[in-house]
Amino acid sequence: MTFRSLALSNIRGNWRSYSAFFWSSVFSVIIFYMYAAFIYHPDVINGNIMQAQKIRTGMQFCLYLIAVFSFLFVLYANSAFLKTRKQEFGLFSLFGMTRSQLRRLVIYENAAVALLSLVTGIAIGMLFSKLFFMALGAILSVKDPIPFAAPILAIALTGIGFFALSMGIALLTSLRIGKSEIVDLLKAARRPKGDLVFSKWLVVLAVLCLGAAYGMALNMTVNTFLLLALPILITVTIGTYFLFTQLSVLVIRFLQRKHSVFYNRTNMIILSQLGYKLRDNARILFMVSIMSAVILTASGTFYLMQVGYKHVVTDFSPYTIAFVERGLHAHEVVDPAQMASILEKNGHPVTREDKLVGAEITKLKFVTEDDQSHDYSHSKGFVISASAYNHNAAALGLPAIAVEQDTVIMQASWMKAPQSVQGVINGKPVDFKVSENIRTTIMNMTTHLFTIIMDDFAYSKMMASIPEEKQIVAYGFEVKDWESAAGAVDKVQQLVPENKSDQTHMSRASMYQDYIQNGNLTLFIGLFISLLFFIAAGSLIYFKLFTELQEDQQQFRALKRIGMTLQEIKRISVSQIAIVFYIPCVVGTIHALVAMKALDTLMDSSVWLYSFVVIGIFIIMQTFYFIIASVSYMKSINRPGPAS
Repeated sequence: MTFRSLALSNIRGNWRSYSAFFWSSVFSVIIFYMYAAFIYHPDVINGNIMQAQKIRTGMQFCLYLIAVFSFLFVLYANSAFLKTRKQEFGLFSLFGMTRSQLRRLVIYENAAVALLSLVTGIAIGMLFSKLFFMALGAILSVKDPIPFAAPILAIALTGIGFFALSMGIALLTSLRIGKSEIVDLLKAARRPKGDLVFSKWLVVLAVLCLGAAYGMALNMTVNTFLLLALPILITVTIGTYFLFTQLSVLVIRFLQRKHSVFYNRTNMIILSQLGYKLRDNARILFMVSIMSAVILTASGTFYLMQVGYKHVVTDFSPYTIAFVERGLHAHEVVDPAQMASILEKNGHPVTREDKLVGAEITKLKFVTEDDQSHDYSHSKGFVISASAYNHNAAALGLPAIAVEQDTVIMQASWMKAPQSVQGVINGKPVDFKVSENIRTTIMNMTTHLFTIIMDDFAYSKMMASIPEEKQIVAYGFEVKDWESAAGAVDKVQQLVPENKSDQTHMSRASMYQDYIQNGNLTLFIGLFISLLFFIAAGSLIYFKLFTELQEDQQQFRALKRIGMTLQEIKRISVSQIAIVFYIPCVVGTIHALVAMKALDTLMDSSVWLYSFVVIGIFIIMQTFYFIIASVSYMKSINRPGPAS
C-alpha cells in the first residue's frame, strides 16, 4: 500500500467527519469562483458593462473576506480533526511510521480533499454562474444579458489560491504531529476530562458585561452613538465569551444540584454529558453566536437604511421635478405641457403641481446676535409669502407657520438663525429681522440657497413694486410611481437648455434609484457571504459533533448493556445536539434584537417585522441543519462496529 492509497483510505474511513468540512469548502469555492468570474468577465474588464464598475471593488473586497474566512475555518477544522486522530497516529508510529511520514500522510490527505473540493466547487460554480450573471444583470438594469464566460484568470485564481491556502495550513498543522510521544498519542483518547469548574469572578464579569452592553445599547442616542458603539462591541464580545466558557458551566452545575430536574428520567445523563460538550465547544458556540448576531443585525440595519433613505430624499427634495424661472409667464427652462406629455407617455403622469411666486434677494449678509456680520453675497435667496408656504406645506403634510409683522422666518436647515438678514430686492436695500429658522423644505433647492418667508401684507406690498418679468417662479411636480421614474425624468431633463440646467432639480428619482440599486447589489452580494458564514458555522458544530463520535458510541453501548432502550438513547442524543445547535442561535438572536431596538431609537423607525422574518428564516435554516446532523449522528451511533 502506497502513501497515496493510505491517504485515500483514511479519507473514506473518516468521511463523515470530513463531509461537513468538504461541503463548506466547496461552498466557499463556489462563491469565490462566481465573484471572480464576474470581476474578470471580458465584458467587465473591457468596460462594456458600465454599471459593473459600481460593484467590482465591493466584490474584490468580498474575495479577500472569503479568503481570510476560509483560512481561519480550514485552520480550525484541520487542527480539531488532527486532535481526534492522535490515537490513530500513535498506532501508525507504533508500527514503524516516522514523523516525517506521518506529516506526509496528513499533507496527502489534505491535498486530496482540497483538490476534490476545488474541482467540485469550480464545476458547480461554472454551472450556476450564468444564473448569477442573470441576477446581477437584472439588478444592474443592463440592456443585454451578461453572456456566460469562464475566465481563465478566475479559474486560476480560485484553484491556485485555495490549493495554496489548504497546503499552507496542512503544512502548519502537520508540524504539530511530531511533537508528541507515542505513549501520549495512544493515551490521548483515554485521558479523563476533569471536573467542570468555573470562576465566580468571570461569571460576574459575563453578567456585568452583557448587562452593561444591553443597557448602553437600549439607552443610546444619536449624540452618544459614536461614543458608545465601541464599548458596546467590546463588552458584548467579552460577555458572550464568558457566557459560554463560565456561565454555562454554572447553569449546568446548578441543574445537577436540583434533584427534581437532575433525577428526572434521562436528565442525569443529558446534563452530565452536556456540561462537557458545552465546555469543549465553548469557543465554537461563542464564534457562531457572534456571527449570527452580526448577520441578523446587518440585515436589519440594511433594511432600515433602505427605508430611511426614502424619507431622507423626499425631505430634501419634496418634488420629483422642480425648476425655477424668472418671469411670471416665461417658460424658458422647460414647457410644463411638453414635460407632462413626456411623463404621461412613459407611464409616470403628473399627480400634483405646485407653484411658488416670489422675489429674488441678492447681496446677502447675515448679522448674528453678537453683531457679527457674515457675507453671503455669492448666494441668492427666494422671498415668498406665509400663505404660499402654508399652501405647499399642507400639500406635503407639513405644519403651517405664522409670521409676525415686521419679521421674517428663514428656511435654512444647515445653519443657526441669524438676528437679521440684509440684501437687495429689485435694486432696493432691505433689512429683515429674523424671528426663527425652520428646517422643513417645501421646494427642491435650485439656484436659491435660502428661502425667506414674509407676512402676507408686507409681501403683497413688496411684490406690487416688482414687474412680472422680474418675479421668480418655482415649479414643483410630483409624478406617479416616482421611485421608478428616473428614465422618464432624464427625458424631461433633455428638454432643458444647457445654460439653464442649474435652474432645475430633477435628480430625486435617479438618486433614489441609484441608492436602491446599490443597496440591492449589496444585499445580493451579502446574501452569499451570509450563507457562507451560516454554513461554515453549522459545519463547525457538525464537525465537532462527529469528532467526539467514537467516545459517544462507547458511552451509549455501555448504557445499552445496563438496560437503556434505543428510544431513550435517541432522546439523550437529540436533546444534546439540539441544545448545542440552538444555544448560539438563541444568544445571537437576543443580541440582534437588542441591536434592532437600539436602531429603532436612533432612526425613529420600526424594523421589527423585517427582523422577525430574517430571524425566522435563520431558525428554519438552523433547524434544517439540526435535522441533518441528528439523523446522520444517530445512524453513526447505531453502527455495530467502532467508528472509523
